[in-house]
Amino acid sequence: MADPTVAELKQKIAQAREVIAHLMAKAAFNGAEAHRALEYFSSDAFDRDFLPWPHADEGLRPEELNAANDD
Repeated sequence: MADPTVAELKQKIAQAREVIAHLMAKAAFNGAEAHRALEYFSSDAFDRDFLPWPHADEGLRPEELNAANDD
């Protein structure tokens, strides 16, 4: 924890959690996925599969899956 990079990353994650909580409150969005995000960013654990869509090297991103984007 003495490494300033680790400390800064922990602070950045704490900021991300605050932003998510603020956006949830502003949007009156209190769903399970929002709470899942808050819990994830409150923890020190890393989950490579946290994102609900494939990683860049594994397939399409959400905007690429949207049928409205079809030409």
